[in-house]
Amino acid sequence: MLDLRPWRALEKKIRLLLADDHPDILEEIGNLLMREFDVIGTVRDGISLIQAARDLGPDVVVTDIKMPMLSGIEASRRILDLRLCKAVIASTMYKDAQLVSTAMNAGISAYVLKESAGEELIPAVTAVLRGRVFVSKGIDSG
Repeated sequence: MLDLRPWRALEKKIRLLLADDHPDILEEIGNLLMREFDVIGTVRDGISLIQAARDLGPDVVVTDIKMPMLSGIEASRRILDLRLCKAVIASTMYKDAQLVSTAMNAGISAYVLKESAGEELIPAVTAVLRGRVFVSKGIDSG
């Protein structure tokens, strides 16, 4: 049987940029994701998120929805319009179906509840990189 371990070391890790205005949550999400991905930066507001996406060129952005200076939804819309990453994932505590719809209309590909992040965030990254939409199981159907 062929041993592929040396080649796996050459695989490029997916680069993630994270945004959340709560430093403890940002750290927790970062620790969770860095097991599987390359977390290249963290920011705490929407304006900084756009600038970091421009400077760092992430594959995927994971952002909170409600942040200072500019919402995660509006920052995501601008990032996607400028094609600064392949996909954006919203990580939030808000379960409202209307907010999910607003996020998806802005181009966000995945909507993950923070309470489910441990189980759903890594599969969400994988899904959006394959061009799929991902929505947490705990979202109200409206």
